[in-house]
Amino acid sequence: MEFTNKVAVVTGGASGIGRAIAAALRQAGAQVMIADLGAERVAAAAREIGATGMVCDVTQETQIQALVAETERVLGPIDLFLSNAGIGVGEPDHAASAPDEVWQRCWDIHVMAHVHAARALLPGMIARGSGYLVNTASAAGLLNQVGDAAYSATKHAAVSFAESLAISHGDDGIAVSVICPQYVATPLIGMDSPADGSDHPGLLSAEQVADTVLEGLRDERFLILPHPAVGEYYKLRAAEPERWLGGMRKLRRTALRETGSLHPAKMHKLV
Repeated sequence: MEFTNKVAVVTGGASGIGRAIAAALRQAGAQVMIADLGAERVAAAAREIGATGMVCDVTQETQIQALVAETERVLGPIDLFLSNAGIGVGEPDHAASAPDEVWQRCWDIHVMAHVHAARALLPGMIARGSGYLVNTASAAGLLNQVGDAAYSATKHAAVSFAESLAISHGDDGIAVSVICPQYVATPLIGMDSPADGSDHPGLLSAEQVADTVLEGLRDERFLILPHPAVGEYYKLRAAEPERWLGGMRKLRRTALRETGSLHPAKMHKLV
């Protein structure tokens, strides 16, 4: 896909990876609508990027429908929709200890937001014979985030839904990608810049992720891996699951022993 004059929507676009991708798309010539929570945050980001902005709670299907309708009214038919909003909460104790409210919110943001976006967009894209649906998942969607079962389970579901979209609608002219970054210096893991973890080369900035994403979108690759090592771990997980699980248990023990925490802001130093 080339981006000049294409209409792109990025949810979770006021900060972190979403903002970086929105800025990169705008620089590449796309017309961009960013959507996020908080009118002031959205307006500031849109102004700085040179994009259009709209407040949208992606847990609400009616708001996603309104986002699609307003984008098409202002900018024209949507060529690319990047469903990027995400949260990470963690577990208070054992793997099932997060309350139902956390599980439900992870499900709503990490899975149903993608479903609702596709539901709103697919009829028009199928009729035009073109379109691009992009879902941000996580390396946890291919592997696992130690200490956050709700995040991991719903990110796996996000990858699976992206696969279903690609299988069902590739012949309709619709491209699908799923983005699976590992640790990125964003507010999601308590960081604002890569300098917060500059001692670890595996920690990427949001801008570095955006560069990889645009390269993957140009090539229309299904699986976009800003951290190439994730692909090797994914192969090991499939080929030798017992060995992989043993390694992940070791990582968990090491994190608790050396940092006293399973928080991603500390975990990234051990990966």
